[in-house]
Amino acid sequence: QSNPVQSNRTACSSRSRDDLPRREQVNMSEPKFTTVPFDPRFPNTNQTRNCWQNYVDYHRCHKVKGQDYAPCEYFKKAYKTLCPNAWIDKWDDQIANGCFAGKI
Repeated sequence: QSNPVQSNRTACSSRSRDDLPRREQVNMSEPKFTTVPFDPRFPNTNQTRNCWQNYVDYHRCHKVKGQDYAPCEYFKKAYKTLCPNAWIDKWDDQIANGCFAGKI
């Protein structure tokens, strides 16, 4: 008696990308992951200050240049990569409540 899970794996792995509907082909594309480039202001392993600085720089950039200024998105990508989500949520709440410790 054959294992149904094993036979399903075999059937799935034998399908080529060209055999799939267009919708599934789009979903199969590999995501592009990148890391934040080296910043000489933060040469150490601990990147806490780098996280903080990019978060503040993002909000300063939007304040000065406006919400539609695309280069500000670099800072957002950097802080989203470096900062724990809990910190981001906390800082966003603090900004909304007007009690954020940083100068934006």
